[in-house]
Amino acid sequence: MPNNGTKRNNLLNNDSLTKESSMAATAFDQRDGFIWYDGKLVAWRDATAHVLTHALHYASAVFEGERAYGGEIFKLAEHTERLVSGAQTMGFEIPYSAAEIDAACNETCKANGIVDGYIRPVAWRGSEMMGVSAQANTIHLAIAAWPWPSYFSPEARNKGIRLTMSDWQRPSPKTAPVSTKAAGLYMICTLSKHTAEAAGFDDAIMLDWRGQVAEATGANVFMVLGDGKLHTPTPDCFLNGITRRTVIDLARKRGIEVIERAIQPEELAKATEMFLTGTAAEVTPVGSIDDYNYTVGDITKGLREDYERLVGKTPVEAAV
Repeated sequence: MPNNGTKRNNLLNNDSLTKESSMAATAFDQRDGFIWYDGKLVAWRDATAHVLTHALHYASAVFEGERAYGGEIFKLAEHTERLVSGAQTMGFEIPYSAAEIDAACNETCKANGIVDGYIRPVAWRGSEMMGVSAQANTIHLAIAAWPWPSYFSPEARNKGIRLTMSDWQRPSPKTAPVSTKAAGLYMICTLSKHTAEAAGFDDAIMLDWRGQVAEATGANVFMVLGDGKLHTPTPDCFLNGITRRTVIDLARKRGIEVIERAIQPEELAKATEMFLTGTAAEVTPVGSIDDYNYTVGDITKGLREDYERLVGKTPVEAAV
């Protein structure tokens, strides 16, 4: 088994990873700048939490992933609304209004000079009580922002990323708050992505507890069949992503019929195009899922161009 250093070198040599990966030598807790923490900006390295914080042990946290393009955070109000709603589903109230959270996100970007970058708000239960029940714990909110060009490299996005099927499945709505960005829901995503990367893939596709196609580890899934229609799984046990909904709107404006339905894994063999959507992934073509191969076709290209035009992004990729 390779040591951690060998694993890290293999990851940094992976064609799919971006410049963000090359920054891995600078740990996130050792960077410079400012983080908005419980109502004020603090030095980046001082934004810490105690080891006995409830969220660290029991995953009592929700977060958001947002992108700024040209100095404006895309669909900020929708992200903030989901953060607040997710916290309520988790049984706690964030002690700031939506307007205050929006303002804090913008303030954080300004303080760090972020014009094009990634924003991460996170709310969590603190350290007053340690145990499954922690109803008296303080609720904290922090917001960080940093440059992050793309989740996958331009080269990988042009030719389509390589995926594999995960052994882990998305849980039933009866077992987890599946409509939230709750921290605990991402444990199996990390496990799935690590396994995929160790096998030389870029990411993994996850089925749900019924054995139906669900999503990738951090992005929603779309496929084009021979009928020329866009098919995507019904988000009844995973996050109905903001980028997902945006791309559905863009497709319908193009006159493309979008069908949300249960998708069986064997249908992946019939697709001609596949792509992922998410705040981090944006619109990323899929070149293969295990032995199934796809083209980066006109529908994928067109929707990617439409999305980049909508957010005001200058495409960094050459023509596919």
